[in-house]
Amino acid sequence: MVLQNFEKKNMKIREQFEKLKEKSPEKLKQKLNLSWSNWGFGIENIGYSFARLRKYNVDFIELHGNRYGDDLGYRPDHIRKIASDYGITIAGICGMFSPDNDLSSNRGIIRQNAIDYIRRNVDLGYELGISYMLVVPGAVGRPEKIDESEFHRSAETLHIVADVFVTANIKAAIEPIRSAEVSFCHTVKDALSYIKAVDHPGVRHINGDVYHMQSEESHIGEAVLESGDRLVNLHVADSNRCALGDGSLDMDTLIMALYVIGYNSEGHYVTPEPLGPGGDPYPAMFAQPDKGLLDDMVGKTITYFREREELLLEA
Repeated sequence: MVLQNFEKKNMKIREQFEKLKEKSPEKLKQKLNLSWSNWGFGIENIGYSFARLRKYNVDFIELHGNRYGDDLGYRPDHIRKIASDYGITIAGICGMFSPDNDLSSNRGIIRQNAIDYIRRNVDLGYELGISYMLVVPGAVGRPEKIDESEFHRSAETLHIVADVFVTANIKAAIEPIRSAEVSFCHTVKDALSYIKAVDHPGVRHINGDVYHMQSEESHIGEAVLESGDRLVNLHVADSNRCALGDGSLDMDTLIMALYVIGYNSEGHYVTPEPLGPGGDPYPAMFAQPDKGLLDDMVGKTITYFREREELLLEA
């Protein structure tokens, strides 16, 4: 039987992975770092969120970037104590960029909102010792472009504030998002072009998301390889944006690609972010969640991921 094109790509990644296992087995001893992005947990008590992750052996967390104003969002002393109590490390901050704080806006006051938002969240990240902050070049939830200059305005605006990333020793990680949700920067290639345009040492990395990759990349595994050492965080959900194992995502090829680029190392995270099917999951950020549903989702996701990882490493 002649392989389909995507199967040929899968096979190439598997061959690289098997070669790595054979020639350098010591490079597979450390497993991938599993984190979790908590903004999908809504407005539940943060202590419960940490307890849930500890229950399912998740050692890292990506915090919702909820410092939307001086009086809003997490306080470092509070988060630091809870993290210490549960033995969970704060990996990064998920920056949330909407039409209210759009780096690419044609309104100066909105771009200033984006600059101020980044500064507030980097301040929090510095206090908590995070390694990255996710940055989206355009507003999520605005798929229609403003004009032909939005890419340029966004890169210019991020450059203005980028020194804070260097000072805080935090990596700005650019996230490509599907065209149904943003007007530009949809692929790894787009993110690399944007990073080049910003042209700043504080903006050098990528936050991938397999859900968006399914829509915009020709092959998820190849997109991971293309990201290479710029990839510092990878959001994962199954093909239906639900728990891993509930859809048709090729987990094995994804995991193998991550090992091939040496992603199983300090400062690199696989961060589940299953938000459920549908076009707009973002209202859940500020809603009361179904705790039982979230418990089940975390448990299924972590168990399935580790099972597939173990099978690949043992095979």
